[in-house]
Amino acid sequence: MKNILVAIISIFSTLTFTNCASDDNITELESKLISTTYTLNPVSDPAIIGDARMIKNEDASITIEIKLSGTLPGETYPTNLRFNTAAEGGAVAISLQRLNGTTGRSTTTFSTLDDGTEITYEDLLEFDGFIDVLLNNNSPAIVLAQGDIGQNELTGVSKTYTLSARDIPEISGNAKFSERKNGEALARIELTNAIPGTEHPAHIHLNTALEGGAITFTFNNINGDTGLSRTNVSALDDGTAFGYTDLIAFDGYVNVHLNPTDLTTIIAQGDIGINGLTGESVVYVLNEVDIPDTQGTATFFKRESGEALAVLEIENTIAGDVHPAHIHANDINTTGAVVLTFNPVDGETGRSETNIIQLDDATPFGYDDVLQINGYINVHESAANLGIIIAQGNIGVNVDN
Repeated sequence: MKNILVAIISIFSTLTFTNCASDDNITELESKLISTTYTLNPVSDPAIIGDARMIKNEDASITIEIKLSGTLPGETYPTNLRFNTAAEGGAVAISLQRLNGTTGRSTTTFSTLDDGTEITYEDLLEFDGFIDVLLNNNSPAIVLAQGDIGQNELTGVSKTYTLSARDIPEISGNAKFSERKNGEALARIELTNAIPGTEHPAHIHLNTALEGGAITFTFNNINGDTGLSRTNVSALDDGTAFGYTDLIAFDGYVNVHLNPTDLTTIIAQGDIGINGLTGESVVYVLNEVDIPDTQGTATFFKRESGEALAVLEIENTIAGDVHPAHIHANDINTTGAVVLTFNPVDGETGRSETNIIQLDDATPFGYDDVLQINGYINVHESAANLGIIIAQGNIGVNVDN
């Protein structure tokens, strides 16, 4: 009996050792596989996230392993590799195995597209496509998760611009542009307090928002229910190539409109590219002069181009009034001639915005020049009565920092 027990223990030990060795071999083999992993982001359900791993097999076939968390046990989900970017959408290139909701897994091995076209692992790394996992095959489809792959993969380089409120004070947001591996860009516009049930058109225009300009690029409409829009950026509306590096060097701004039938109501707006603000600014105090309690500030914001956005804000102005404003040479005590004319201050808002690029005589003049000018600002009662100064302050070298 003792000998039998020893034999059983010996056999069990051998089996255990063999199984451990087998597991080690699998782990070692998996670690040697050539593979690339792409992120799958949530779309309709924020709890569903995961990734897709592309594996190069020894027989030159490819295996795609998809892993998602947050799926429902007992459910299966249609899964596909499609042409184009997720923002554009596209036809199915490869029908992948349905994802098992219990395990959150889908594994597909292939060497051709659905139409029989051969594809290699190296081809897949440069493929113009994306993967999506759907709730079902209903139309319209509800997308659970999706992610760009191949040449559409994001590099991690991005630039975000603020979209400030305009005609509807409660609505604002941002426009984020992310660089793709192929040099194109993913544009993601996000609004707070977008209007449910409405689609908000959005465009890139030429010049600064203050100057205004023609539309050069049209985004996908913003969904009022989610406040989101995703658009692939590869060319302007006229077909001119336009990628990420072109965008961050562009002389333009973004307008977001109320709806497709009311483009005159601008709900959010922001400068982009070289017109984007760097975050650097300087504030000068404008004191009351001839009218008590009428004072304010002049703030100059530096643009990426080196130009400046000048914002004058004056307290206690009167609706209907228009107040001319200028930079003069010298300081307040010395006085001097007008060298730069601002857009007038609106009496209703007490505000004036002006793009600063040159003096009135066309001498180049940007943000750094503002800091060094020997000058002061006058804000006047009206164009007909420039002799009454409602606010005044030294700027540039005439201010102690």
